[in-house]
Amino acid sequence: MVGIIIASHGEFANGLLQSGAMIFGEQENVKAVTLQPSEGPDDVKAKMEQAIATFDNQDQVLFLVDLWGGTPFNQANSLIEAHKDSWAIVAGMNLAMLIEAYASRLSMETAHEIAAQIIGTAKEAVKVKPEQLEPATTDTVAAGPSTTGAPGQFEYVLARVDSRLLHGQVATAWTKNTLPTRIIVVSDVVAKDELRKKLIQQAAPSGVKAHVVPIAKMIELAKDDQHFGGQRALLLFENPQDVLRAVEGGVPLETINVGSMAHSLGKVQPNKVLAFDQDDIDTFKKLKAFGVNFDVRKVPSDSKGNMDEILRRAQAELDKQK
Repeated sequence: MVGIIIASHGEFANGLLQSGAMIFGEQENVKAVTLQPSEGPDDVKAKMEQAIATFDNQDQVLFLVDLWGGTPFNQANSLIEAHKDSWAIVAGMNLAMLIEAYASRLSMETAHEIAAQIIGTAKEAVKVKPEQLEPATTDTVAAGPSTTGAPGQFEYVLARVDSRLLHGQVATAWTKNTLPTRIIVVSDVVAKDELRKKLIQQAAPSGVKAHVVPIAKMIELAKDDQHFGGQRALLLFENPQDVLRAVEGGVPLETINVGSMAHSLGKVQPNKVLAFDQDDIDTFKKLKAFGVNFDVRKVPSDSKGNMDEILRRAQAELDKQK
């Protein structure tokens, strides 16, 4: 796996490392290196060398630095002189760049590949508000229909229940498997949380737009047959109750991928990644009555689980607690 050095003036690198872990989970072979006010170039270089020494694969190293021409960049640049064919530096780092780097190294084996991959994502993440200060873009999901979309409705390439919503497995494995043009998180709760919305939008893989919409908005969009032709939608739901509301409202979902449901007080866990309370079980039964099928897999390469058997075991465990 490609090792990553996150380097900055001050504590920026540590903050970025922490933020990346919140979205993508804790990562191996990643180190933050900071230049403190009392330190000089040699201190930064020594920290970088110490960090690289801890990596499993020291032949492939990617430096993400805050400022082109700054001390962290210059010291990284001096280190890669002997490794130009395998190491790389990308300056102007932001959170979107880091998330894309994490996702990319799951399928890419060289620092050069990842460096080339993350540039577009990093640039795309730089936006301004009020929107009129930058060139206008059309976002028909977030802002509503416009006359620029092709006639037709969404094609739903995946609808997934995942309490973590947009994370590494979705941003890499499922996106590559289903090739969506848009990832849409459908949640009343998340739609009201500006921080979570921004993090989700930044976690989208390169070339795919990510949106967060309330359930009522998704129902409205699903019924629009004038503006979403050619759009391949990957829908993410935090829980089955939100899926049921969407289906009841007319979102035409034939199959639900059940990927992850977090454990909490009062829930039972019949397998490693799914936890249920009575409301969850009843909700899945209602979805089945609507004719919805269930695809129980964390990632596309997993074998499909038997949802009826999983629900039976969950119900038995809940009954024992009564």
